[in-house]
Amino acid sequence: MHPDSLAVHAGRDDLRALGVHAPPIDLSTTYPFESLDAAVGSLDAMMEGGGPTEAGGAIYSRLHSPTVARFEAGLAALEGAEASVAFASGMAALTALVLAAASEGRRHVVGVRPIYGTTDRLLSSGLLGTTVTWTDQAGVAGAVRDDTGLVMIETPVNPTLDLVDVAAVARAAGDVPVAVDATFGTPVLQQPLALGAALVMHSATKFIGGHGDVLAGVVAGSEAWAGRLRQVRILTGANLHPQAAYLLHRGLATLPLRVRRSQATATALAARLLDHPGVGAVYHPSVAGRDPRGLVGTQMRGPGPMLAFEVLGPDGAPDGPGAFAAADGFLRALRLATPAVSLGSTDTLAQHPAGLTQRVSTGEARSKGGITAGLVRVSVGLEHADDLWVDLRQAIDAGRDGGPVR
Repeated sequence: MHPDSLAVHAGRDDLRALGVHAPPIDLSTTYPFESLDAAVGSLDAMMEGGGPTEAGGAIYSRLHSPTVARFEAGLAALEGAEASVAFASGMAALTALVLAAASEGRRHVVGVRPIYGTTDRLLSSGLLGTTVTWTDQAGVAGAVRDDTGLVMIETPVNPTLDLVDVAAVARAAGDVPVAVDATFGTPVLQQPLALGAALVMHSATKFIGGHGDVLAGVVAGSEAWAGRLRQVRILTGANLHPQAAYLLHRGLATLPLRVRRSQATATALAARLLDHPGVGAVYHPSVAGRDPRGLVGTQMRGPGPMLAFEVLGPDGAPDGPGAFAAADGFLRALRLATPAVSLGSTDTLAQHPAGLTQRVSTGEARSKGGITAGLVRVSVGLEHADDLWVDLRQAIDAGRDGGPVR
């Protein structure tokens, strides 16, 4: 089916047999069993990373949830994956991914910067018993070692919207599995598995949920990888709640519509921002020079719904105390957009990467990633482009003048 049709119907194959139109929410934490032998067989199957047996059932919701499984089936279909595994947050998903990759003794990770700040912090901390070598796309082949269990990339990159060539990284990694954080791109705009990646990860809190009311993460890949991820989830208890899974599954149906609408608006706003005298660099793949590898139209179906730009300080500089104050004034002056972290909601959100989402990474990582004091990131929502431009323009002007008058 066309991806738009898959978004509506995937994960709903059992509804007609159940005699319902909307997917039900199963909130059970425990399930009765008919015989001990059947329950033992089902438990053994799930502990090995599989699903429950028909005779033995789910036993306990930490092992399996039918509501979560429906969402997982829907997301896997959109990614062209054999399976997906959902978690309580994007960072829980990343943690499980790293642990699963390291479970065979290969505890070295190659990370391509820039990358989401908390991902950077987790991999750098050694908290999971792994070591990391940071590099750029060109350095992946040279960074891979005999004990490398994973190459971790993000594309489009948070927050500068740089595009990493997934196929090129997969070739450079050789036999080492490549995992792609595709939160910004969503399955609507790219399928990393088709480009050679072994795993694709999303903070499903963002565009997949789409309404700012659910916290979740998901990893898609082969059934073999899914089995390892399920084992980590069972043993660590990083389960997604069924209510959250229901909301995510519902969000899939409108995901293509939401992403394309926000993408069109982000492209229009990026063009207008280029002409504003109070704006420095504008980061969006539609902007000339921001897609040097020509990945929009090949790897990605469009430039995406996220953008970032530098608010210049009174001295015209994009960095330093003046730029920080201008960015702060910009955020305080917003009236339609909301100053808040996260992204992918129906309404527009704006935040300050250097002060918030990337603050937990090192100063060196921020500097090399082009994350200046004046940089703001905007998750474009479903509002009309003209209304958003009026709000952004007045907020930029207010920021340069010291912020709104209270």
